[in-house]
Amino acid sequence: QSLASSAKLDEFDFTNLPSVGGPEQYSQISANIELAALFSQMDQLLVHLDDQQQQLSVLETVMMSHHIEEDSRVAGRPIGKGWLSSYYGMRNDPFNGRLTMHKGVDFAGKEGTPVTTTGAGVVSWAGVRSGYGLLVEIDHGAGLKTRYGHSSKLLVNIGDVVAKGEEIALMGNTGRSTGPHVHYEVLKRDRQIDPRKYIYR
Repeated sequence: QSLASSAKLDEFDFTNLPSVGGPEQYSQISANIELAALFSQMDQLLVHLDDQQQQLSVLETVMMSHHIEEDSRVAGRPIGKGWLSSYYGMRNDPFNGRLTMHKGVDFAGKEGTPVTTTGAGVVSWAGVRSGYGLLVEIDHGAGLKTRYGHSSKLLVNIGDVVAKGEEIALMGNTGRSTGPHVHYEVLKRDRQIDPRKYIYR
């Protein structure tokens, strides 16, 4: 019952016997009505206990699902120490000075700073990608992905299941980069969107 309360699932009622039916199993025991009644009560008790066990199993599944959904919810920064050095949007390209679209945010810091996931998911890319240098991409489900670029070292492989806050790489200066930082992107259905609403959740 405490599980049902914590999960806010009021349809699980342990106080009343579940609605049951079926043929009478002891109608032929006419010589001992009390024994038949006892057997009947035992059957009802067993059915009730079995139903409670099934309800507990369903509760556990539902609560685990809630936990997974909460854990995979993208939020926060991909580094513990560092500063936001470049925002999402139009900016002057640091290499040629032209006005270009920056499709992520940059967090600068010290080389080797741990880069961590902002949500649980599955690693869909881990390796070199043009412009990004050493890149990790994580699929969080529901059409949402995150990318972590310019790493000096990758700590995960494609197909790995990662938890929220897990170290996946070390900050670096690989690819098209002017110094140690993490280029962080959030993608919705494979299109980059402004990550700030996820960072400041």
